[in-house]
Amino acid sequence: MLNPHEHYVIGLDFGTDSVRSLLVDAADGREISAAVVPYPAWREGRYCDPTSHQFRQHPQDHLTSMRECVSACLAAAGTAVRRRIRAISVASTGSTPIAVDGNGKPLALSEQFQEDPDAMFLLWKDHSAVSEAAEINAHARIWKKPYLDYVGGVYSPEWYWAKLLHILRRSKTLRLHCRGFVEHCDWIPFLLTGGRNVGSLRRSVCAAGHKALWADAHGGYPDPAFFRDLDPLLYPFVFESAHPVYTADQPAGVLCREWAECWQLPESTLVGIGALDAHIGAVGAQIEPFVLSKVMGTSTCDMLVVPAGDRPARPVPGICGLVRGSILPGMIGMEAGQSAFGDVYAWFRDVLAWPLKHSGLDDAATEKIIPALACAAEGLPLSEHSELALDWFNGRRTPGANPLLTGAITGLTLASDPPRLFRSLVEATAFGARSIVDHFSAEKVPVRGVIATGGIAHKSPYVMQTVADVLGLPVRVNRSVQTAALGAAMFAATVAGCYPRVQDAMAAMGRGFDPPYEPDPARKALYHRRYTKYLQIGAFVEN
Repeated sequence: MLNPHEHYVIGLDFGTDSVRSLLVDAADGREISAAVVPYPAWREGRYCDPTSHQFRQHPQDHLTSMRECVSACLAAAGTAVRRRIRAISVASTGSTPIAVDGNGKPLALSEQFQEDPDAMFLLWKDHSAVSEAAEINAHARIWKKPYLDYVGGVYSPEWYWAKLLHILRRSKTLRLHCRGFVEHCDWIPFLLTGGRNVGSLRRSVCAAGHKALWADAHGGYPDPAFFRDLDPLLYPFVFESAHPVYTADQPAGVLCREWAECWQLPESTLVGIGALDAHIGAVGAQIEPFVLSKVMGTSTCDMLVVPAGDRPARPVPGICGLVRGSILPGMIGMEAGQSAFGDVYAWFRDVLAWPLKHSGLDDAATEKIIPALACAAEGLPLSEHSELALDWFNGRRTPGANPLLTGAITGLTLASDPPRLFRSLVEATAFGARSIVDHFSAEKVPVRGVIATGGIAHKSPYVMQTVADVLGLPVRVNRSVQTAALGAAMFAATVAGCYPRVQDAMAAMGRGFDPPYEPDPARKALYHRRYTKYLQIGAFVEN
């Protein structure tokens, strides 16, 4: 076992808008340097079409930004630290897969496909495969084995097989050149270790289990005949995917010469198996058994770990997967989430800002809208009969994924001003969070507390207090503002041999918590009545 003192590791986090690099001391998680670099083409809105739910990212964006980001991080750390870096691990959004050739090279990096959005990364929030997901669900319902059990009973258009089927059907030329389909979190370690054969790519249990129907209870992926009978186009890719899967505390290999020379790092630098950002972020946030880890950003990703011996006797319906080892090796990882959280607030901000943007006034005022609304909403008296909203502005992820559902605001009067409407939206996102907690509890998986991370957790005390009041649970905010990158660094320290288990790395390198938001008992009954109305409105809209 390597002594963690005087050794350093790097955590890479590929987010929706940018890549983050965090270089930390393996002994205590102390930040040595950090850098954030946005994706150039994505920032310009290229390759995306929100009207058709298409959100694509060019792999060159990720290569350029990663190279620059790690270089900046290393330059700030200095030569002495650079010499003692032992490992790099990766977190990324997901399901964010891409079509590759036989060498594992993304098709969009070739001249023929460089401007073809279908040859690029299909970002997690890309919903262009809605019809394909519906076909998978219908096909699975009549199949002899319950392959959807461990992904909550519903396959999402955000996930691997639906996206693959969508692009294969759209382009005959792409079909002729595609030899594999690879999650972002698996492709980056493959790239950094100099992979040259897609058949040797090491896939993470995290992405395979939560997004691609891999389950140890089924012996791996579904029977190839399941995919053949769904659509023969998928059949070859079952065999391409059917290899062992790995937890994030295992190595993918060592840094190849190209990247070692680029960053002036030794070729002995280890590269860990990748995983999805919310799952690795839960580790960075110091997740505990039966404590829900909520990554609160544009959407939420909610993580729960349960000791393997305490897992429920059956899968949990309505969630986004139940996978052994997807978060902490040796434990059952469960994923849930809300399809829109901060995006709901951003929508309302943009509605209010429309006159500013289209009248030649200063755009800088837009950034002041949400803080001003939060301040005003916090001062309003609570009322059982005030405006009430439904948070399904981007569909519903949990419980019971349905991307076709829509949001709503009810109880409007001539007194419904922006602060009151904003309050209804904040309450709606908190009610959505409660529906997840209640769903776990109904399935005999108790939630005993909440850990919050992400931009909203650090920026909005009003939102956080509302969530605590609605849940009736204390909410702890982890001090780290980069939990995905820090979690990746914890896994890197484990891969390097600084710790025997990632749980030990988590205990040594974690940042701890700010004082918790405690629920206000005086608001419990009123919020319960409003939550009951929220459920009634949701049932009406859905049915």
